Amino acid sequence: MTDTLPIARSVRELRTYVARWRNQNLTVGFAPTMGALHDGHLDLIRALKGRCDRTIASIFVNPKQFAAHEDLDRYPRDEAGDAAKLASAGCDLLYAPPREVMYPDGHSTSVSVAGVSEPLEGEARPHFFGGVATVVTKLLLQCLPDVAAFGEKDYQQLLVVKRMVRDLDMPVEIMGVPTTREADGLAMSSRNAYLSPEERIVAARLNVILREAVEQLESGANIMTTLVKIERQIFKAGFSEIDYVAIRGEDDFLPIASPIVRRPARLLVAVRAGETRLIDNMAVGAMRP
Repeated sequence: MTDTLPIARSVRELRTYVARWRNQNLTVGFAPTMGALHDGHLDLIRALKGRCDRTIASIFVNPKQFAAHEDLDRYPRDEAGDAAKLASAGCDLLYAPPREVMYPDGHSTSVSVAGVSEPLEGEARPHFFGGVATVVTKLLLQCLPDVAAFGEKDYQQLLVVKRMVRDLDMPVEIMGVPTTREADGLAMSSRNAYLSPEERIVAARLNVILREAVEQLESGANIMTTLVKIERQIFKAGFSEIDYVAIRGEDDFLPIASPIVRRPARLLVAVRAGETRLIDNMAVGAMRP
């Protein structure tokens, strides 16, 4: 336990806190994270405090979300610093289970969500959403909150979680929270810490490219022409690689069949600045009359 924020390490401890609050007729909000917290994570807590009487954040670096070649071992960890940040945002409890609590010996169950999980991130990181769906299912069942908050920066993940909760009849509302950005517009991410000073300058161009593209799409620009233009601008800005640039329906995540945007959509990208993988997305409204 810190001086200001209690920490639960086991399911029993977590449920003891939640049961106490339930007995007082208090509502509970929950924000699952992998730690290395920034203002985007704290905005999840702030959003929940506007909806719920008590808030819980979890920190668990989920190994099932990482492929063998990815950055599990060097993923930043600072529990004490994260706890202090959560306390400053008014969080009421940190749930920080060790690996053996989440995946005890003999754990053999996984959760998968077909359809919305398959394109884009699903193609670039085939292991990823299975790991997300499994750990989020466990966390939601361990906590059973009234509301759980997820950032819109990981927009496809948000839709996967919403679909999973709907399909499994989980009694929790999933709330999307708008992307929190740095002063220059770069979407906040724990992986931004990996960027060199030169790469950080390059990374700041991504949101500029996206904003300009959104304006063009909302004014009736051709989708395919715009996507090609975005890719050209991304490489010109100095990014080293593109995993995808795509437009998908905002609710169903299906491709936009028409040549222009005629229904609410999301423009999504995944790129690399040096070796650091960055994702971002922006809402695209239907074409203006």
